[in-house]
Formats: sequence, structure tokens, C-alpha cells
Amino acid sequence: MGKKKNKNKKKKVNPKRERYAKFKKELSGTMSFTTPDITIEQQRQRQEDEKSIGMFWRYNKRRPITKGIGAKSKQL
Repeated sequence: MGKKKNKNKKKKVNPKRERYAKFKKELSGTMSFTTPDITIEQQRQRQEDEKSIGMFWRYNKRRPITKGIGAKSKQL
């Protein structure tokens, strides 16, 4: 069993933290993010772009890269 700690004891102040406290920025806990208003034409263009990207990822077959593996073994 250890000693009981004195609850009324003041905490030790770090002088470096005190010195550089003025450079710290106060950050709010919530982020505010607003999107800019876009026109109807821009909305259509965005939808078309998202659709084409979605089709690309849906039908794109990623083939493994085998470049150089078979060629090196045949040369030996």
C-alpha cells in the first residue's frame, strides 16, 4: 500500500508550456463545412462524372502486373 496523495497540493507548472501557450490556437470542437451553391448545369455535370467513375470502377478489371517475372527466368 502506498502513501495517500494530498488532494490540496498544487500541480507543478511546466515553464516551457507556459512560455509557448500563447502560440497555441484555440480550436472549436465542431467543424463547420459548407459547400458552395452550384448551378443546375454544374449539378448535371457532377452527376455525369460520378456515373462515369462508377461505371469505370464497376467494369474495370485489374490485371496483376507480371512484367519482368517470366522474362528473367527464361534468360538464365
